[in-house]
Amino acid sequence: MLEEITGQKSCTKQAKRTVKEFGIREGEPIACLTTLRGEGASAFLKRGLEAIGNALKASSFDENGNFAFGIKEHIEIPGTKYAPELGIFGMDVIGTLERPGYRIKRRRIRPAPIGKKHRITKEEATKFISQKFGVQIKEA
Repeated sequence: MLEEITGQKSCTKQAKRTVKEFGIREGEPIACLTTLRGEGASAFLKRGLEAIGNALKASSFDENGNFAFGIKEHIEIPGTKYAPELGIFGMDVIGTLERPGYRIKRRRIRPAPIGKKHRITKEEATKFISQKFGVQIKEA
């Protein structure tokens, strides 16, 4: 179902350990995820933000330019149809904002730290999201 919503292949995640209280066994699939970049990420983010009313709390942003929000029911996303065989499920949407040049942090040969002036701050992230997607930022 995630592939229909995002338009990209998803992968499943298995439980690392058994939790009897939740009825989860080790190795059992418990989640799925997909990574979106560029125009596909922007298009999905617009639809996801519409599902929550184009409003985010200021506490949804962290100090490194990341933000997250939850969608209680996937059928709230515009353009998504209900499938009785799947039921209704919720999802977490997590976004990461970075400037060009972050590759040096993750490269295999000679990785280097990112300077403080090059990192995205919480204020810059909230300003970018509110301008690009028309999201209202609520103070906590």
